[in-house]
Amino acid sequence: MAIVVDLDVMLARRKMGVAELADRVGITPANISILKNGRAKAIRFSTLEAICRELNCTPGDILRYEP
Repeated sequence: MAIVVDLDVMLARRKMGVAELADRVGITPANISILKNGRAKAIRFSTLEAICRELNCTPGDILRYEP
């Protein structure tokens, strides 16, 4: 089971960089990079909500399941 993070795709669609998203969400650019590169083991719902709010998307636009 693998959860794939497509945060880089959404950032590209919104023409937004890691630093800008991190600033808007209120977390470090390093943590955004960890999420973006698929190395995160967990994400808080509050962080996911803030990312979705700033990127104007849904969690399904960022996360997907690949068996």
